[in-house]
Amino acid sequence: MPARLRLADPAALAAALARFAAGERLPADLRLLTKHFLAVLETRAPGRSVEVRVPPYAAVQAVEGVRHTRGTPPAVVEMDAVTWITLAGGAVSWPDAERSGKVRASGQRADLTPYLPLA
Repeated sequence: MPARLRLADPAALAAALARFAAGERLPADLRLLTKHFLAVLETRAPGRSVEVRVPPYAAVQAVEGVRHTRGTPPAVVEMDAVTWITLAGGAVSWPDAERSGKVRASGQRADLTPYLPLA
């Protein structure tokens, strides 16, 4: 079983968010912010019916519903780290990200609108 994601240290989170807001896209910050916001999603929307993937940094299963035990879950959402961070922070809406093709979502419960923004 993969290790659970953890919330970031508040000071490190604030520093990474400040750099991200200033337009810096440091790999360490993208990793920290991605994992932090996935951990927040996992906490706020517990379950295993949707797998949210943000390669290459992390993936998490969340949202109540049909639980799967093998293979691909009933719903999969995938996006890049910058898209995930902007969705989680509220800078971009789910419909806008989907329309622009930055989010690939399939299956029931794949719309994360009820859970966003996370910040």
